[in-house]
Amino acid sequence: MAERGRPRAFDRAAALRRAMETFWEFGYEGTKLTDLTAAMGINSASLYNTFGSKEQLFREAVSLYDRTAGSATNRALREAPTARAAVEAMLRGNIDTFTDPGTPSGCMIVLSATNCSHQNRKVAEHLAWWRRTSVSELEKRLERAVEEGELAPGTDVRSIAAFYATILHGLSIEARDGVSLERLRSTVDHAVTLWDSLVRQPAGQR
Repeated sequence: MAERGRPRAFDRAAALRRAMETFWEFGYEGTKLTDLTAAMGINSASLYNTFGSKEQLFREAVSLYDRTAGSATNRALREAPTARAAVEAMLRGNIDTFTDPGTPSGCMIVLSATNCSHQNRKVAEHLAWWRRTSVSELEKRLERAVEEGELAPGTDVRSIAAFYATILHGLSIEARDGVSLERLRSTVDHAVTLWDSLVRQPAGQR
């Protein structure tokens, strides 16, 4: 029998994953403490003792998302043999995640703090940092393509990275709105066909 007053042991990793899914579905401000404790199977004291605060828990959940469900972008940039293939794999891999019936729709990093109140501005800024980091990694992959000769010198890698990041964020919103995977794939098809025209235009001519 457990000692009276001792907090009940729980699986921290499993609880964090359930917190991630709750924040992903309802957003930071839409998620109440009672939603978290119910999903995680713990009481509020255990939540605060283990994770510190709702915001700290959210930050851990975002990091977990980036390493797991939200890893399509990093995986594509790391594994695809060319920059063009990386962009296409990034878009296609993400829409598969965005529409997976086993998880909330869309992207947690795009959707979970889009309309925060002033008191939670640090949460919104934290997600903005994640999005900027993702765009920066895409830009670095395009710069590597220039160095390797896949893209011509003078290619406007910053604008191309921003363009495809904007497409990706829009796909996330569309998925949350219930747009079908078939339609999202069609959008990706069109975005990929623009690659050749985008990379042929030197910086300053777009």
